[in-house]
Amino acid sequence: MVKNGFLTGFLTLAVLLTLGAVAHAQDDMDFTSEDPGAALAGDDTAAAPAAAPPAPVIAAPPPKPSGPPSEALANALRFYQQERYAQAAVQLQRIVQGETGDEPANVQKAQFFLGKCFYHLKFYQAALGVFEEIALMSTGHIYFHSTLQWLAQLSRELPEPAGIIGLVGRYGDSVNALQEFKRPQTKDLYNELMYLMGRYWYQMGEFGKARSFFMGISPDSELKVNAEFFTGITYVRQRKAMPASKAFLKIVERYDGQLFLDEDEERFLNLAWLSLARIYYSTKHWDSAIAAWNKVPQSSEYYLDAQFEESWAYFQIDNYSRALGNIHTLQSPYFRESFYPEAVILKAVIFFDQCLYDDAKLVVDQFRKDFEPVKDELQANLSKFQDNVQFFEFLRKLRKAIDDGALEDTDQKTILGLPRGVVYVVKGALDDRTLLRNLDYVELLEKEAEKLKKMPAQFVNSTAGQRIMQDIETAKSVAIDNTGNLARSRYERLLTEIQDFLNQTTRVEIEILKALRGELEQEAAAGDEIGRVHAKNAEISSDEEHVVWPFQGEYWRDELGYYRQPVERHCGR
Repeated sequence: MVKNGFLTGFLTLAVLLTLGAVAHAQDDMDFTSEDPGAALAGDDTAAAPAAAPPAPVIAAPPPKPSGPPSEALANALRFYQQERYAQAAVQLQRIVQGETGDEPANVQKAQFFLGKCFYHLKFYQAALGVFEEIALMSTGHIYFHSTLQWLAQLSRELPEPAGIIGLVGRYGDSVNALQEFKRPQTKDLYNELMYLMGRYWYQMGEFGKARSFFMGISPDSELKVNAEFFTGITYVRQRKAMPASKAFLKIVERYDGQLFLDEDEERFLNLAWLSLARIYYSTKHWDSAIAAWNKVPQSSEYYLDAQFEESWAYFQIDNYSRALGNIHTLQSPYFRESFYPEAVILKAVIFFDQCLYDDAKLVVDQFRKDFEPVKDELQANLSKFQDNVQFFEFLRKLRKAIDDGALEDTDQKTILGLPRGVVYVVKGALDDRTLLRNLDYVELLEKEAEKLKKMPAQFVNSTAGQRIMQDIETAKSVAIDNTGNLARSRYERLLTEIQDFLNQTTRVEIEILKALRGELEQEAAAGDEIGRVHAKNAEISSDEEHVVWPFQGEYWRDELGYYRQPVERHCGR
Protein backbone atom coordinates (compact mmCIF):
# COMPACT_ATOMS: atom_id res chain seq x y z
CA MET A 1 0.00 0.00 0.00
CA VAL A 2 1.31 3.48 -0.88
CA LYS A 3 0.42 6.04 1.78
CA ASN A 4 -0.34 9.56 0.56
CA GLY A 5 1.68 12.64 1.45
CA PHE A 6 -0.65 13.63 4.27
CA LEU A 7 -0.03 10.34 6.07
CA THR A 8 3.71 10.50 5.42
CA GLY A 9 3.90 13.58 7.62
CA PHE A 10 2.43 11.70 10.56
CA LEU A 11 4.71 8.72 9.95
CA THR A 12 7.76 10.97 9.97
CA LEU A 13 6.56 12.46 13.25
CA ALA A 14 6.25 8.98 14.74
CA VAL A 15 9.81 8.05 13.77
CA LEU A 16 11.16 11.29 15.21
CA LEU A 17 9.26 10.76 18.46
CA THR A 18 10.68 7.29 19.01
CA LEU A 19 14.22 8.25 18.03
CA GLY A 20 14.12 11.24 20.31
CA ALA A 21 12.76 9.30 23.25
CA VAL A 22 15.61 6.80 23.21
CA ALA A 23 18.20 9.48 22.54
CA HIS A 24 17.07 11.28 25.66
CA ALA A 25 17.23 8.20 27.87
CA GLN A 26 19.12 9.27 30.90
CA ASP A 27 17.90 10.08 34.32
CA ASP A 28 14.82 8.63 35.80
CA MET A 29 15.79 5.91 38.33
CA ASP A 30 17.38 6.41 41.72
CA PHE A 31 19.99 3.67 41.81
CA THR A 32 22.70 5.86 43.25
CA SER A 33 21.49 9.38 42.82
CA GLU A 34 20.47 9.17 39.18
CA ASP A 35 18.11 7.21 37.04
CA PRO A 36 18.56 6.10 33.46
CA GLY A 37 14.93 5.88 32.56
CA ALA A 38 13.50 9.38 32.21
CA ALA A 39 14.74 9.83 28.77
CA LEU A 40 12.85 6.77 27.81
CA ALA A 41 9.85 8.35 29.42
CA GLY A 42 10.37 11.39 27.25
CA ASP A 43 12.36 13.76 29.42
CA ASP A 44 14.07 16.14 27.03
CA THR A 45 15.94 17.94 29.77
CA ALA A 46 18.04 14.83 29.95
CA ALA A 47 19.10 15.18 26.36
CA ALA A 48 21.01 18.42 26.57
CA PRO A 49 24.54 18.35 27.98
CA ALA A 50 24.70 19.71 31.48
CA ALA A 51 26.33 23.06 32.02
CA ALA A 52 29.84 22.76 33.41
CA PRO A 53 30.31 23.78 37.05
CA PRO A 54 32.33 26.91 37.77
CA ALA A 55 35.99 26.80 36.80
CA PRO A 56 38.49 26.11 39.61
CA VAL A 57 39.23 29.34 41.46
CA ILE A 58 42.88 28.51 42.17
CA ALA A 59 45.49 26.87 39.96
CA ALA A 60 48.52 27.53 42.15
CA PRO A 61 50.34 24.73 44.02
CA PRO A 62 49.02 23.92 47.50
CA PRO A 63 50.60 25.68 50.47
CA LYS A 64 53.46 23.97 52.25
CA PRO A 65 53.23 23.14 55.96
CA SER A 66 55.05 25.92 57.80
CA GLY A 67 54.28 25.80 61.48
CA PRO A 68 52.54 23.90 64.25
CA PRO A 69 48.75 23.88 64.49
CA SER A 70 47.01 26.27 66.82
CA GLU A 71 45.54 25.05 70.06
CA ALA A 72 42.10 25.33 68.47
CA LEU A 73 43.09 23.02 65.61
CA ALA A 74 44.71 20.52 67.97
CA ASN A 75 41.56 20.48 70.12
CA ALA A 76 39.34 20.15 67.06
CA LEU A 77 41.29 17.18 65.74
CA ARG A 78 41.12 15.54 69.18
CA PHE A 79 37.34 16.07 69.24
CA TYR A 80 37.13 14.53 65.77
CA GLN A 81 39.04 11.42 66.87
CA GLN A 82 36.65 11.12 69.80
CA GLU A 83 33.70 11.41 67.38
CA ARG A 84 32.55 14.59 69.09
CA TYR A 85 31.80 16.10 65.72
CA ALA A 86 29.70 19.09 66.84
CA GLN A 87 32.44 20.39 69.17
CA ALA A 88 35.05 19.77 66.49
CA ALA A 89 33.00 21.62 63.87
CA VAL A 90 32.69 24.72 66.07
CA GLN A 91 36.47 24.94 66.46
CA LEU A 92 37.21 24.11 62.82
CA GLN A 93 34.86 26.83 61.55
CA ARG A 94 36.71 29.39 63.68
CA ILE A 95 39.99 28.30 62.06
CA VAL A 96 38.54 28.45 58.55
CA GLN A 97 37.29 31.97 59.24
CA GLY A 98 40.82 33.03 60.20
CA GLU A 99 40.17 33.67 63.89
CA THR A 100 43.11 31.56 65.11
CA GLY A 101 45.97 32.74 62.89
CA ASP A 102 46.79 29.26 61.58
CA GLU A 103 49.07 28.87 58.57
CA PRO A 104 47.33 28.33 55.18
CA ALA A 105 48.14 24.60 55.17
CA ASN A 106 46.53 24.15 58.55
CA VAL A 107 43.52 26.20 57.50
CA GLN A 108 43.05 23.85 54.55
CA LYS A 109 43.32 20.87 56.89
CA ALA A 110 40.67 22.42 59.12
CA GLN A 111 38.45 22.99 56.09
CA PHE A 112 38.70 19.35 55.03
CA PHE A 113 37.91 18.06 58.51
CA LEU A 114 35.04 20.53 58.80
CA GLY A 115 33.44 18.93 55.74
CA LYS A 116 33.89 15.51 57.33
CA CYS A 117 32.32 16.69 60.59
CA PHE A 118 29.27 18.02 58.76
CA TYR A 119 28.97 14.70 56.93
CA HIS A 120 29.09 12.68 60.15
CA LEU A 121 26.51 15.02 61.68
CA LYS A 122 24.35 14.29 58.61
CA PHE A 123 24.27 17.90 57.48
CA TYR A 124 24.99 16.75 53.97
CA GLN A 125 24.33 20.04 52.17
CA ALA A 126 26.80 21.88 54.41
CA ALA A 127 29.34 19.08 53.87
CA LEU A 128 28.86 19.44 50.13
CA GLY A 129 29.41 23.18 50.43
CA VAL A 130 32.78 22.63 52.07
CA PHE A 131 33.90 19.88 49.70
CA GLU A 132 32.75 21.95 46.72
CA GLU A 133 35.07 24.77 47.82
CA ILE A 134 37.93 22.29 47.96
CA ALA A 135 37.11 20.68 44.61
CA LEU A 136 36.97 24.05 42.89
CA MET A 137 40.44 24.89 44.21
CA SER A 138 41.73 21.84 42.33
CA THR A 139 45.37 21.03 43.07
CA GLY A 140 45.64 24.31 44.93
CA HIS A 141 44.20 22.49 47.93
CA ILE A 142 46.17 19.92 49.90
CA TYR A 143 43.08 17.73 50.28
CA PHE A 144 41.80 18.02 46.70
CA HIS A 145 42.35 14.33 45.92
CA SER A 146 41.17 13.14 49.33
CA THR A 147 37.88 14.99 48.81
CA LEU A 148 36.90 12.84 45.83
CA GLN A 149 35.85 9.84 47.90
CA TRP A 150 33.74 12.07 50.15
CA LEU A 151 31.95 13.41 47.11
CA ALA A 152 31.19 9.81 46.16
CA GLN A 153 29.77 9.19 49.63
CA LEU A 154 27.65 12.35 49.41
CA SER A 155 26.22 11.17 46.09
CA ARG A 156 24.49 8.39 48.04
CA GLU A 157 22.84 10.90 50.37
CA LEU A 158 21.96 13.84 48.11
CA PRO A 159 19.90 13.63 44.90
CA GLU A 160 21.29 14.54 41.51
CA PRO A 161 20.08 18.19 41.55
CA ALA A 162 22.71 18.85 44.26
CA GLY A 163 25.28 18.88 41.44
CA ILE A 164 27.78 16.34 42.74
CA ILE A 165 28.35 14.76 39.32
CA GLY A 166 29.69 18.05 37.99
CA LEU A 167 32.23 18.25 40.83
CA VAL A 168 33.39 14.67 40.34
CA GLY A 169 33.99 15.46 36.69
CA ARG A 170 36.66 17.97 37.77
CA TYR A 171 38.97 15.11 38.63
CA GLY A 172 39.91 14.07 35.10
CA ASP A 173 38.78 12.80 31.71
CA SER A 174 40.62 9.48 31.77
CA VAL A 175 40.25 6.31 33.84
CA ASN A 176 43.89 6.82 34.83
CA ALA A 177 42.71 9.59 37.14
CA LEU A 178 41.14 6.93 39.36
CA GLN A 179 43.95 4.38 39.41
CA GLU A 180 44.77 5.08 43.07
CA PHE A 181 41.37 3.60 43.97
CA LYS A 182 41.78 0.48 41.83
CA ARG A 183 42.71 -1.75 44.73
CA PRO A 184 40.85 -4.68 46.31
CA GLN A 185 40.15 -2.73 49.49
CA THR A 186 38.60 0.22 47.58
CA LYS A 187 36.99 -1.70 44.70
CA ASP A 188 33.46 -0.50 45.43
CA LEU A 189 34.59 3.12 45.66
CA TYR A 190 36.48 2.74 42.38
CA ASN A 191 33.40 1.42 40.59
CA GLU A 192 31.23 4.16 42.04
CA LEU A 193 33.64 6.88 40.94
CA MET A 194 33.91 5.30 37.48
CA TYR A 195 30.14 5.47 37.18
CA LEU A 196 29.93 9.08 38.38
CA MET A 197 32.71 10.09 35.99
CA GLY A 198 30.90 8.34 33.15
CA ARG A 199 27.71 10.20 34.02
CA TYR A 200 29.56 13.51 33.96
CA TRP A 201 31.06 12.97 30.52
CA TYR A 202 27.74 11.65 29.25
CA GLN A 203 26.06 14.86 30.38
CA MET A 204 28.78 16.88 28.67
CA GLY A 205 28.10 15.04 25.39
CA GLU A 206 31.53 13.32 25.40
CA PHE A 207 30.12 9.87 24.70
CA GLY A 208 33.40 8.13 23.93
CA LYS A 209 34.89 9.29 27.24
CA ALA A 210 31.71 8.31 29.04
CA ARG A 211 31.91 4.78 27.62
CA SER A 212 35.53 4.40 28.71
CA PHE A 213 34.36 4.83 32.30
CA PHE A 214 31.17 2.78 32.00
CA MET A 215 32.93 -0.14 30.34
CA GLY A 216 35.69 -0.14 32.97
CA ILE A 217 33.32 -0.95 35.82
CA SER A 218 33.83 -4.43 37.28
CA PRO A 219 31.42 -7.12 35.99
CA ASP A 220 30.44 -8.02 39.56
CA SER A 221 29.63 -4.44 40.55
CA GLU A 222 26.02 -3.57 41.40
CA LEU A 223 26.49 -0.57 39.09
CA LYS A 224 27.38 -2.70 36.07
CA VAL A 225 23.84 -2.86 34.72
CA ASN A 226 23.52 0.94 35.09
CA ALA A 227 26.73 1.26 33.13
CA GLU A 228 25.56 -1.16 30.42
CA PHE A 229 22.37 0.81 30.01
CA PHE A 230 24.17 4.12 29.68
CA THR A 231 26.66 2.54 27.31
CA GLY A 232 23.73 1.67 25.07
CA ILE A 233 22.36 5.20 25.33
CA THR A 234 25.70 6.74 24.33
CA TYR A 235 25.55 4.71 21.11
CA VAL A 236 21.92 5.76 20.57
CA ARG A 237 22.91 9.40 20.93
CA GLN A 238 25.52 8.80 18.23
CA ARG A 239 22.97 7.02 16.01
CA LYS A 240 24.88 3.72 16.17
CA ALA A 241 22.10 1.15 16.24
CA MET A 242 24.15 -2.06 16.20
CA PRO A 243 26.40 -1.46 19.24
CA ALA A 244 23.46 0.13 21.07
CA SER A 245 21.39 -3.01 20.52
CA LYS A 246 24.24 -5.20 21.77
CA ALA A 247 24.49 -3.16 24.97
CA PHE A 248 20.78 -3.46 25.69
CA LEU A 249 20.79 -7.16 24.81
CA LYS A 250 23.39 -7.72 27.54
CA ILE A 251 20.81 -6.52 30.05
CA VAL A 252 18.15 -8.75 28.50
CA GLU A 253 20.49 -11.76 28.67
CA ARG A 254 21.25 -10.93 32.30
CA TYR A 255 17.63 -10.82 33.49
CA ASP A 256 15.18 -12.23 30.94
CA GLY A 257 13.55 -15.46 32.08
CA GLN A 258 14.77 -15.14 35.66
CA LEU A 259 12.29 -15.52 38.48
CA PHE A 260 11.97 -13.17 41.44
CA LEU A 261 13.73 -10.13 40.04
CA ASP A 262 13.71 -7.17 42.38
CA GLU A 263 12.12 -3.84 41.42
CA ASP A 264 15.31 -2.33 40.02
CA GLU A 265 16.15 -5.42 37.99
CA GLU A 266 12.63 -5.55 36.54
CA ARG A 267 12.86 -1.92 35.62
CA PHE A 268 16.18 -2.27 33.84
CA LEU A 269 14.88 -5.27 31.91
CA ASN A 270 11.81 -3.31 30.79
CA LEU A 271 13.93 -0.31 29.84
CA ALA A 272 16.19 -2.57 27.79
CA TRP A 273 13.21 -4.04 25.89
CA LEU A 274 11.76 -0.57 25.35
CA SER A 275 15.10 0.72 24.07
CA LEU A 276 15.48 -2.23 21.71
CA ALA A 277 11.95 -1.74 20.37
CA ARG A 278 12.63 1.91 19.60
CA ILE A 279 15.88 1.08 17.84
CA TYR A 280 14.19 -1.60 15.74
CA TYR A 281 11.40 0.84 14.91
CA SER A 282 13.82 3.56 13.85
CA THR A 283 15.57 1.06 11.56
CA LYS A 284 12.21 -0.15 10.16
CA HIS A 285 12.43 -3.65 11.61
CA TRP A 286 8.74 -3.56 12.47
CA ASP A 287 8.25 -7.19 13.57
CA SER A 288 11.30 -7.10 15.85
CA ALA A 289 10.10 -3.83 17.34
CA ILE A 290 6.65 -5.29 18.03
CA ALA A 291 8.17 -8.38 19.62
CA ALA A 292 10.29 -6.22 21.93
CA TRP A 293 7.39 -3.97 22.95
CA ASN A 294 5.33 -7.06 23.74
CA LYS A 295 7.97 -8.02 26.31
CA VAL A 296 7.05 -5.04 28.50
CA PRO A 297 4.51 -6.42 31.02
CA GLN A 298 1.36 -4.70 32.20
CA SER A 299 2.93 -4.30 35.64
CA SER A 300 5.66 -2.06 34.23
CA GLU A 301 5.45 1.73 34.44
CA TYR A 302 6.47 1.68 30.76
CA TYR A 303 3.59 -0.55 29.68
CA LEU A 304 1.45 2.27 28.31
CA ASP A 305 4.41 3.75 26.45
CA ALA A 306 4.97 0.35 24.88
CA GLN A 307 1.31 -0.02 23.93
CA PHE A 308 1.18 3.41 22.32
CA GLU A 309 4.46 3.13 20.43
CA GLU A 310 3.63 -0.38 19.28
CA SER A 311 0.41 0.95 17.75
CA TRP A 312 2.53 3.05 15.36
CA ALA A 313 4.45 -0.07 14.31
CA TYR A 314 1.17 -1.89 13.60
CA PHE A 315 0.09 1.14 11.58
CA GLN A 316 3.29 0.94 9.56
CA ILE A 317 2.52 -2.65 8.51
CA ASP A 318 -1.19 -1.91 7.89
CA ASN A 319 -2.33 -4.00 10.84
CA TYR A 320 -4.98 -1.51 11.83
CA SER A 321 -7.02 -3.83 14.03
CA ARG A 322 -4.03 -4.28 16.34
CA ALA A 323 -3.18 -0.56 16.29
CA LEU A 324 -6.76 0.36 17.22
CA GLY A 325 -6.82 -2.40 19.83
CA ASN A 326 -3.80 -0.88 21.57
CA ILE A 327 -5.46 2.53 21.51
CA HIS A 328 -8.55 0.94 23.05
CA THR A 329 -6.32 -0.32 25.89
CA LEU A 330 -4.90 3.17 26.46
CA GLN A 331 -8.44 4.51 26.83
CA SER A 332 -9.33 2.00 29.53
CA PRO A 333 -10.59 3.47 32.83
CA TYR A 334 -7.73 1.57 34.48
CA PHE A 335 -5.44 4.21 32.98
CA ARG A 336 -7.57 7.29 33.53
CA GLU A 337 -4.52 9.25 34.69
CA SER A 338 -2.55 8.49 31.52
CA PHE A 339 -2.23 11.12 28.82
CA TYR A 340 -1.78 9.95 25.22
CA PRO A 341 -3.55 12.44 22.96
CA GLU A 342 -1.37 11.27 20.05
CA ALA A 343 -3.23 7.98 20.20
CA VAL A 344 -6.48 9.73 19.34
CA ILE A 345 -4.78 11.45 16.41
CA LEU A 346 -3.49 8.09 15.19
CA LYS A 347 -7.00 6.65 15.44
CA ALA A 348 -8.34 9.45 13.24
CA VAL A 349 -5.51 8.93 10.75
CA ILE A 350 -6.28 5.21 10.52
CA PHE A 351 -9.94 5.88 9.82
CA PHE A 352 -8.94 8.49 7.25
CA ASP A 353 -6.54 6.06 5.58
CA GLN A 354 -9.36 3.51 5.31
CA CYS A 355 -11.66 6.17 3.83
CA LEU A 356 -13.91 6.00 6.89
CA TYR A 357 -14.30 9.76 6.81
CA ASP A 358 -17.36 9.97 9.04
CA ASP A 359 -15.61 7.95 11.73
CA ALA A 360 -12.47 10.06 11.41
CA LYS A 361 -14.57 13.22 11.72
CA LEU A 362 -16.27 11.91 14.87
CA VAL A 363 -12.88 11.17 16.47
CA VAL A 364 -11.55 14.62 15.56
CA ASP A 365 -14.67 16.38 16.80
CA GLN A 366 -14.54 14.52 20.11
CA PHE A 367 -10.85 15.34 20.52
CA ARG A 368 -11.52 19.05 20.04
CA LYS A 369 -14.50 18.89 22.40
CA ASP A 370 -12.32 17.24 25.08
CA PHE A 371 -9.14 19.26 24.75
CA GLU A 372 -10.17 22.78 23.79
CA PRO A 373 -11.53 23.34 27.34
CA VAL A 374 -8.44 21.67 28.82
CA LYS A 375 -6.17 24.05 26.92
CA ASP A 376 -8.21 27.06 28.04
CA GLU A 377 -8.14 25.94 31.70
CA LEU A 378 -4.39 25.33 31.57
CA GLN A 379 -3.74 28.71 30.01
CA ALA A 380 -5.88 30.50 32.59
CA ASN A 381 -4.17 28.66 35.44
CA LEU A 382 -0.69 29.48 34.12
CA SER A 383 -1.44 33.19 34.13
CA LYS A 384 -1.92 33.08 37.91
CA PHE A 385 1.77 32.51 38.60
CA GLN A 386 4.19 35.40 38.29
CA ASP A 387 7.46 33.63 39.05
CA ASN A 388 9.10 30.24 39.58
CA VAL A 389 8.59 30.32 43.35
CA GLN A 390 4.81 30.64 42.93
CA PHE A 391 4.80 27.82 40.43
CA PHE A 392 6.82 25.68 42.83
CA GLU A 393 4.22 26.24 45.53
CA PHE A 394 1.47 25.24 43.08
CA LEU A 395 3.37 22.06 42.23
CA ARG A 396 3.88 21.19 45.88
CA LYS A 397 0.20 21.78 46.77
CA LEU A 398 -0.88 19.71 43.78
CA ARG A 399 1.38 16.82 44.77
CA LYS A 400 0.09 16.94 48.35
CA ALA A 401 -3.55 16.99 47.21
CA ILE A 402 -2.95 13.98 44.98
CA ASP A 403 -1.03 12.13 47.71
CA ASP A 404 -3.91 12.83 50.10
CA GLY A 405 -6.29 11.06 47.71
CA ALA A 406 -8.00 14.01 46.00
CA LEU A 407 -8.26 12.13 42.70
CA GLU A 408 -9.88 9.15 44.43
CA ASP A 409 -12.59 11.37 45.93
CA THR A 410 -15.11 11.37 43.10
CA ASP A 411 -17.26 13.95 44.91
CA GLN A 412 -14.46 16.50 44.62
CA LYS A 413 -15.11 18.19 41.27
CA THR A 414 -12.16 20.59 41.39
CA ILE A 415 -8.68 20.42 42.86
CA LEU A 416 -6.85 23.72 43.48
CA GLY A 417 -9.42 25.35 41.25
CA LEU A 418 -8.84 22.96 38.34
CA PRO A 419 -11.45 20.46 37.07
CA ARG A 420 -10.61 16.84 37.86
CA GLY A 421 -10.10 15.99 34.19
CA VAL A 422 -7.56 18.80 33.81
CA VAL A 423 -5.73 17.68 36.95
CA TYR A 424 -5.26 14.23 35.39
CA VAL A 425 -3.58 15.91 32.43
CA VAL A 426 -1.40 18.16 34.61
CA LYS A 427 -0.39 15.26 36.83
CA GLY A 428 0.87 13.33 33.82
CA ALA A 429 2.95 16.29 32.67
CA LEU A 430 4.43 16.99 36.12
CA ASP A 431 4.94 13.41 37.22
CA ASP A 432 8.36 12.68 35.72
CA ARG A 433 11.20 11.57 37.92
CA THR A 434 13.51 14.46 37.15
CA LEU A 435 10.96 16.89 38.55
CA LEU A 436 10.17 14.67 41.52
CA ARG A 437 13.87 14.42 42.38
CA ASN A 438 14.02 18.20 42.51
CA LEU A 439 11.06 18.19 44.89
CA ASP A 440 12.79 15.56 47.01
CA TYR A 441 15.89 17.74 47.16
CA VAL A 442 13.92 20.68 48.57
CA GLU A 443 12.27 18.41 51.13
CA LEU A 444 15.65 16.99 52.14
CA LEU A 445 16.99 20.49 52.69
CA GLU A 446 13.98 21.36 54.82
CA LYS A 447 14.57 18.25 56.94
CA GLU A 448 18.19 19.24 57.47
CA ALA A 449 17.04 22.69 58.59
CA GLU A 450 14.65 21.10 61.10
CA LYS A 451 17.41 18.82 62.31
CA LEU A 452 19.66 21.83 62.95
CA LYS A 453 16.95 23.54 65.03
CA LYS A 454 16.89 20.50 67.33
CA MET A 455 20.63 20.69 68.02
CA PRO A 456 21.85 22.34 71.27
CA ALA A 457 21.47 26.10 71.22
CA GLN A 458 25.22 26.56 71.72
CA PHE A 459 25.87 24.75 68.44
CA VAL A 460 22.98 26.37 66.54
CA ASN A 461 24.20 29.86 67.50
CA SER A 462 27.85 29.14 66.74
CA THR A 463 29.45 30.19 63.47
CA ALA A 464 29.40 26.52 62.43
CA GLY A 465 25.65 26.31 63.01
CA GLN A 466 25.11 29.58 61.19
CA ARG A 467 27.12 28.32 58.25
CA ILE A 468 25.03 25.14 58.07
CA MET A 469 21.81 27.15 58.01
CA GLN A 470 23.17 29.56 55.42
CA ASP A 471 24.23 26.68 53.15
CA ILE A 472 20.80 25.06 53.50
CA GLU A 473 18.88 28.28 52.83
CA THR A 474 21.02 29.17 49.82
CA ALA A 475 20.71 25.70 48.31
CA LYS A 476 16.98 25.65 49.05
CA SER A 477 16.40 29.00 47.35
CA VAL A 478 18.22 27.84 44.23
CA ALA A 479 16.49 24.45 44.29
CA ILE A 480 13.02 26.02 44.59
CA ASP A 481 13.71 28.37 41.70
CA ASN A 482 15.09 25.53 39.56
CA THR A 483 12.20 23.23 40.42
CA GLY A 484 9.62 25.93 39.70
CA ASN A 485 11.31 26.74 36.40
CA LEU A 486 11.42 23.07 35.43
CA ALA A 487 7.76 22.57 36.38
CA ARG A 488 6.73 25.69 34.47
CA SER A 489 8.62 24.48 31.38
CA ARG A 490 6.87 21.10 31.63
CA TYR A 491 3.52 22.85 31.98
CA GLU A 492 4.19 25.17 29.03
CA ARG A 493 5.35 22.22 26.94
CA LEU A 494 2.08 20.48 27.73
CA LEU A 495 0.17 23.52 26.49
CA THR A 496 2.25 23.60 23.31
CA GLU A 497 1.70 19.91 22.69
CA ILE A 498 -2.05 20.19 23.13
CA GLN A 499 -2.14 23.11 20.72
CA ASP A 500 -0.03 21.11 18.24
CA PHE A 501 -2.48 18.20 18.47
CA LEU A 502 -5.41 20.53 17.96
CA ASN A 503 -3.64 21.90 14.89
CA GLN A 504 -3.19 18.35 13.64
CA THR A 505 -6.90 17.69 14.04
CA THR A 506 -7.55 20.77 11.91
CA ARG A 507 -5.28 19.32 9.28
CA VAL A 508 -7.15 16.02 9.41
CA GLU A 509 -10.46 17.88 9.06
CA ILE A 510 -9.20 19.68 5.97
CA GLU A 511 -8.09 16.40 4.40
CA ILE A 512 -11.45 14.82 5.24
CA LEU A 513 -13.29 17.65 3.50
CA LYS A 514 -11.03 17.33 0.46
CA ALA A 515 -11.64 13.60 0.37
CA LEU A 516 -15.38 14.00 0.68
CA ARG A 517 -15.26 16.35 -2.28
CA GLY A 518 -13.47 13.67 -4.24
CA GLU A 519 -10.19 15.53 -4.56
CA LEU A 520 -8.23 12.47 -3.38
CA GLU A 521 -9.87 9.89 -5.60
CA GLN A 522 -7.30 10.16 -8.35
CA GLU A 523 -4.40 9.86 -5.91
CA ALA A 524 -6.03 6.85 -4.24
CA ALA A 525 -6.63 5.15 -7.58
CA ALA A 526 -3.02 5.64 -8.64
CA GLY A 527 -1.46 4.47 -5.42
CA ASP A 528 -3.77 1.83 -4.07
CA GLU A 529 -5.95 -1.10 -4.92
CA ILE A 530 -9.45 0.34 -4.88
CA GLY A 531 -12.34 -1.56 -3.40
CA ARG A 532 -10.23 -4.27 -1.80
CA VAL A 533 -11.07 -5.17 1.79
CA HIS A 534 -8.05 -6.05 3.95
CA ALA A 535 -9.05 -9.32 5.52
CA LYS A 536 -6.58 -9.02 8.41
CA ASN A 537 -8.24 -5.76 9.43
CA ALA A 538 -11.87 -6.60 8.66
CA GLU A 539 -11.87 -9.99 10.39
CA ILE A 540 -10.57 -11.04 13.79
CA SER A 541 -9.42 -14.65 14.02
CA SER A 542 -8.23 -16.71 16.97
CA ASP A 543 -5.78 -19.54 17.50
CA GLU A 544 -5.62 -22.54 19.83
CA GLU A 545 -4.41 -20.34 22.72
CA HIS A 546 -6.98 -17.54 22.35
CA VAL A 547 -10.71 -17.08 21.91
CA VAL A 548 -12.61 -14.16 20.41
CA TRP A 549 -14.79 -12.42 22.98
CA PRO A 550 -16.86 -9.43 21.84
CA PHE A 551 -16.28 -6.21 23.78
CA GLN A 552 -19.52 -5.22 25.51
CA GLY A 553 -18.47 -1.96 27.13
CA GLU A 554 -16.79 -3.43 30.19
CA TYR A 555 -13.00 -3.52 30.61
CA TRP A 556 -11.25 -6.43 32.31
CA ARG A 557 -7.62 -6.12 33.35
CA ASP A 558 -6.61 -9.50 31.91
CA GLU A 559 -7.92 -8.37 28.51
CA LEU A 560 -5.76 -5.25 28.33
CA GLY A 561 -3.32 -5.41 25.45
CA TYR A 562 -5.33 -8.09 23.64
CA TYR A 563 -8.03 -5.94 22.07
CA ARG A 564 -8.60 -5.98 18.31
CA GLN A 565 -10.85 -3.55 16.49
CA PRO A 566 -11.89 -4.67 13.01
CA VAL A 567 -11.81 -1.97 10.39
CA GLU A 568 -12.96 -2.36 6.79
CA ARG A 569 -11.48 -0.35 3.97
CA HIS A 570 -14.06 1.73 2.12
CA CYS A 571 -11.90 3.49 -0.45
CA GLY A 572 -13.36 3.49 -3.96
CA ARG A 573 -16.78 2.22 -2.92
